[in-house]
Amino acid sequence: MTARIIDGAACAARLRETIAAEIEALPASARRPGLAVVLMGENPASQVYVRNKGVATRKAGMVSTEHRLAADASEAELLALVASLNADPGVDGVLVQLPLPGHIQVARVLAAIDPDKDVDGFHALNVGRLWGGEVGLIPCTPRGCMKLIAEVAPRLAGMTAVVLGRSGIVGKPMTQLLLAADCTVTIAHSRTRDLPGVCRQADILVSAVGVPGLVKADFIKPGAIVIDVGINRLDGEDGKTRLVGDVDFAEAVEVAGAITPVPGGVGPMTIACLLENTLIAYKRREGLGG
Repeated sequence: MTARIIDGAACAARLRETIAAEIEALPASARRPGLAVVLMGENPASQVYVRNKGVATRKAGMVSTEHRLAADASEAELLALVASLNADPGVDGVLVQLPLPGHIQVARVLAAIDPDKDVDGFHALNVGRLWGGEVGLIPCTPRGCMKLIAEVAPRLAGMTAVVLGRSGIVGKPMTQLLLAADCTVTIAHSRTRDLPGVCRQADILVSAVGVPGLVKADFIKPGAIVIDVGINRLDGEDGKTRLVGDVDFAEAVEVAGAITPVPGGVGPMTIACLLENTLIAYKRREGLGG
């Protein structure tokens, strides 16, 4: 068996086209959705992410603004900037790029973002809304994972899912989304006994632990859907870094029924779902549904 490759780049392109078409259909007199991204410091990976988000936002017909602070700026300065973006009527989404410098209390910053502009879906109110089955903004990566799963399995009711990783960014919200789709869900992690055996029960296996090549063939039930959220940078022999996932792709592709590659799988969907969240936030603020 050779697994079907789930093309995240193609799926993301379709979603971005749908978003752009919806924005283009707005009346000429209507303002366009606005996304504000805050970048603190000079983290090279963060700079790339922010640049890519800006390009995608503008291509979709949205207004993109970037706000940069020095790495040694105070927490008070960052919170003041967040407060100003919360109050800005032209901003529908506020995203503070993580990680933040060590002297910043991340939880305090995330809590300061207006929940209705929290397009990352990390605010405690949005976390509660997700777990309570209420309307809120869903974290982008889990949202994208669900769309990728739907590419190969539109009906998930009754399926067994294992989420490998328990972070608040991916693992926990992913679990709730799968539960909402009527899956039977297990969260596995570093303390799980017989980790391969637990994972091998899954019709859907989502790995989000950040350990390169952790998931081998013996973790995977034949024919399972494997979603690889891991993005790990390894040094290559040529001195350049390369991206790999949590899944040993060469082994897994021979066992799984469908699998996402790294790169080109979950990553593009995360940015596309950020745009979708921004559009949803805009529509709710403008009384257009969403």
